[in-house]
Amino acid sequence: MAMLKAKILFVGPCESGKTVLANFLTESSDITEYNPTQGVRILEFENPHVASNNKGTGCEFELWDCGGDPKFESCWPALMKDSHGVVIVFNADIPSHLKEIEMWYSCFVQQQFLQDTQCLLIAHHKPGSGSDKGNPALGGSVVKPFSVKLYQARHNFIFGFGKVKRIGSLPPLNKLKLVHSNLEDDPEEIRVEFIKYLRSIINSVSESRDREEMSIIT
Repeated sequence: MAMLKAKILFVGPCESGKTVLANFLTESSDITEYNPTQGVRILEFENPHVASNNKGTGCEFELWDCGGDPKFESCWPALMKDSHGVVIVFNADIPSHLKEIEMWYSCFVQQQFLQDTQCLLIAHHKPGSGSDKGNPALGGSVVKPFSVKLYQARHNFIFGFGKVKRIGSLPPLNKLKLVHSNLEDDPEEIRVEFIKYLRSIINSVSESRDREEMSIIT
């Protein structure tokens, strides 16, 4: 049986830590200096802990590390094409990043008609940020439901990006899974959660292929 392949987008604001996380999770070479990703950077990888549903079928992943600068917006439709999952990464210590989450969700998840289960939110804490201890809206357990109302109440944010601001029409972000990432204090937490996410994505790809094969047979 042919190997399963899945394309996953890493999106989010500039300086959110997408590239560092992408390198860590795909075991790619480390980048010591911050250089904004220009357009997109594609990482191909396999994970020995991820296989298709009891079939032993191998899996290949493409992680598309997308630049967060809005000047690349014209390229986004091409980046989205044929993607199977979207990971939205934001720096939990930068208030403006929280305001942008709706835009990333709307453009890369809703407009592609992806399911919420195909999306993962990662609140990335950079070294020296004190993790989630100093951020009451993100505190508590490492993984917990994302609550837009909690953010709005505690930070008085109006979610939007640029000229697009829709007060009172927030998307169902509270249905998305939120994972905290701190590569300095607890790197294994995000690795384990990412493996769970990869498994859910590859299972979705496998089920989709099974349906296609059945439709051909029938």
